[in-house]
Amino acid sequence: MKQARVLVHLASIAALTACAAPAEDYPSLAIRDAERFVGSMAPAEARAYTPAPLPADTLAQIAELERRALAAHNGFLADEPLARRRSNAARGSSPGSESWAQAQVAIAVLEGHRGDLMIALADLDRIYVDTSSAGEAIAGVEEARDGIAGLLQQENAVISELLATVQP
Repeated sequence: MKQARVLVHLASIAALTACAAPAEDYPSLAIRDAERFVGSMAPAEARAYTPAPLPADTLAQIAELERRALAAHNGFLADEPLARRRSNAARGSSPGSESWAQAQVAIAVLEGHRGDLMIALADLDRIYVDTSSAGEAIAGVEEARDGIAGLLQQENAVISELLATVQP
C-alpha cells in the first residue's frame, strides 16, 4: 500500500513538471519599436462653440413666465402693507386670538403670491435645463431666472420677518 502511495506521488510530480515550459518561449514585455513615441501629437485647433439662438416659442414662454412672476410679485407688494399692519397688531398676542388669526391669514395671502412666483421660477428652471441640454444659448433664460430668483429672496425675507413678529 505504501508503494502505491509513493508511485502516485512520483507520477503526480512527473505530470506537474511536464506543465512547465522554458522561459525563452514567452514573448518579451519590453517596449517594441512600433510602441515608441514618434512625431508630434499637437492637438487640433479648438474652435469656440457658438450656441444656437433661442427659438421664438421659447422666447415667448420666457416672456410669459416673467409677466406671470411680476404679476405675482406686484400682488405680493400690494398685500404686504396689510400683512405688516396685522402682524404688528398681533405682536405679543396668543395663538388663536382674533388678531393672531388675521395676521396668519394675511401672511398666507402673501405666501400664495410667493407660490405663484415659485411656479413661474420652476417653469423657467425647466426651460433652462431643456435649453442647455439642447446646446442653445442660455443667457436669456438665465437672466430671467436670476431676476425672478431675486424677487423670491425678497419675498422670503418679508414672510420670515412677519412670521417672526407673530410668534409668541
